[in-house]
Amino acid sequence: MDEAAVSSLAARLADAGITRLGRSLAVRHVDAGSCGGCEISLAGAVALRAGLTRYGITLVDDPREADVLLITGVVTTTMADAVTRTLGAMAPPRFVVAVGDCAVDGGVFKGAPTVLGGAERIVPVDLLIAGCPPSPGRIIAGLVALLEANAAPVAAARRSSRIEPHA
Repeated sequence: MDEAAVSSLAARLADAGITRLGRSLAVRHVDAGSCGGCEISLAGAVALRAGLTRYGITLVDDPREADVLLITGVVTTTMADAVTRTLGAMAPPRFVVAVGDCAVDGGVFKGAPTVLGGAERIVPVDLLIAGCPPSPGRIIAGLVALLEANAAPVAAARRSSRIEPHA
């Protein structure tokens, strides 16, 4: 991705995250049975331009801290419970994003005996990001679009009336 595209996405993400959540975007990733390609793209998205943490995307280990459940890979029979439990531990507002063709509909593994299919077979999905694997830029653009589409205005007065501690 070129520098202008990264800057534009970062600015949109920061604005949408603050508007919707009042803070940065916390993402809990669950690999429900993937080949590793989508995880490489996700790592690229997180590391893009010295880490998107400074733009408001953080990967978290605790689902209670997460705003987004990001699922990669086909949902296998052994991982279905982990996905539903992770979503159940997340507090609203929460979003579910299926990343990669396998998470979207089962991909090339559709119909295999231990494969349930895409993430929508077991949890409601808010955003599908297709690709095998999708590019880091596509993952970031998808997260930005999700936040922008669901943004609820935070009262400017609430942000400006915050009391700062005295030094």
